[in-house]
Amino acid sequence: MFSGAVRLFFVSAMNGLHYTLFLRLPRWLHGRAPPPALRSGVGSEDGINSAGLSTVTDKYVLDTLAVIRTLVDNDQEPPPSMLKLHTIADKEAGWLVVVRSMVQVIPLHDPLGPAVITLLLDDCPLPSKETVVHLCKFFELSEESAQESWKDPQLHRNICVVLGCIAEKLAGPASIALLTDTTLEYLVAHLNVDNHPCVILFALIALEKFAQTSENKTSIGQYMGQGLCNPLRTLEQWMSDNDYVRRQVGFCAQWCLDNLFICEGRPYSYENVDTTHLNAMLNNNDVSEYLKISPDGLQARCDASSFESVRCTFQVDSGVWYYEATIITAGVMQIGWATKDSKFLNHEGYGIGDDEFSVAYDGCRQLFWHNAQSESHLHPSWQPGDVLGSLLDLTNAEVIFYLNGDPLPPLTQVFNNATCGFFAAASFMSFQQCEFNFGKKPFMHPPKDIAFQSFNDHAYLKESEKIILPRHIKLQKLRAMSVEEGACTLCFDERATISLMPCLHRGFCERCALQLEICPMCRRDIEERREVDEKSDGKSEIT
Repeated sequence: MFSGAVRLFFVSAMNGLHYTLFLRLPRWLHGRAPPPALRSGVGSEDGINSAGLSTVTDKYVLDTLAVIRTLVDNDQEPPPSMLKLHTIADKEAGWLVVVRSMVQVIPLHDPLGPAVITLLLDDCPLPSKETVVHLCKFFELSEESAQESWKDPQLHRNICVVLGCIAEKLAGPASIALLTDTTLEYLVAHLNVDNHPCVILFALIALEKFAQTSENKTSIGQYMGQGLCNPLRTLEQWMSDNDYVRRQVGFCAQWCLDNLFICEGRPYSYENVDTTHLNAMLNNNDVSEYLKISPDGLQARCDASSFESVRCTFQVDSGVWYYEATIITAGVMQIGWATKDSKFLNHEGYGIGDDEFSVAYDGCRQLFWHNAQSESHLHPSWQPGDVLGSLLDLTNAEVIFYLNGDPLPPLTQVFNNATCGFFAAASFMSFQQCEFNFGKKPFMHPPKDIAFQSFNDHAYLKESEKIILPRHIKLQKLRAMSVEEGACTLCFDERATISLMPCLHRGFCERCALQLEICPMCRRDIEERREVDEKSDGKSEIT
């Protein structure tokens, strides 16, 4: 669980911030003395001077980062450090102290650092357009400082995270105002192979967030250039690098070239993928909206502030099955098994392991998840390069997880509600990524003394089903499709046979209807779903 365990506390801690932010401050990010606004009115109520406020804020930020891994229960009280940050951030200048602190003290190598910045900023008020204009001055951005990011990669990584978070929250004129020439030069200057790969990664993600506004997208594309001079063309070659941070850069560079910053003359990545003997992959049609899937269908990454989920293409109903996931990032992911009845509630933060039809392994917080309840396990926290193995034994009704070949005791709870129809599945917190192996290549740590089957040996995919199209091409094809009369208004694939109760709105197939919690037409809660008999107009209740 992500929302109940983490987001709820950030929402409660930051709730009530109602001011408009004004960043009309001199530059003081690099340890300079705080401006007059911070020397008065902030902390004085508690008898803390500005220097002391900065010191204690640093401590609260680090304490919050440390306690994130323990936030797993909705009934837990918010940690004291978060309540203190709420008090400080309740004033304009105090909010700036919190932002400065996050930029300066969140460590470069903590796997949850960027996600904590995102969570803290996500529930703050949107800055005004005037505020946005002064932001790059506040951060002392310049192309020259970007070229020296190796001297302080932690600082520049965190600045890029903050810029990306704010760009994601903004839209239209405010986002355009933030992407000044200075900001654009600063971010693009980081896309140099000689810079620290972690800074390159988050500068690239920030540019992606800015490109959500079409005018910014055009400006960024023109500035980076066409052909081989585009820095992303070099960075995408890191896709298979042995360094896992560089591999993330390669993934994001390739995704941006396919989906955002199109280079004339460059083939799309899916056109060069060898799909020979590829019989099982992540299902690009059974995925929450912001998850990125690689062109070969075997890697997934989330750079959104939501909790994104995906199932694979192959369903198993009997026997013993095994797959592996190589950990690219060491943050919060919930990887395991789910049936088609499991729901992806990405904005609410519920994913695999958060309902009665799924079970998941969380190697960051060292937990199992089932039905939104957690149970600790004895594996160490996973690290980039670790291999998570997952075995589903439908004969003996148990699930076994392995980390680098080391098994944990079997889990059985999920079989109280589901006995067949399982898919390999996973959910991802912000900035997390892993690579799946469903048997196309040899497993790294196959279970010993247990006979199992792999998806790739038994599944089948049409050639058209192996193609992961860039989003804009997929959208064009959907627009060009002639939708069959009576098709589901959500997926356009199945017949619309379901009526939602009590509002009686129709137009959905059974699979899509089961994914809905509220009616998309009237927003009323769905109490039940009824199948409509087209011949007799009779209705019968379905599960």
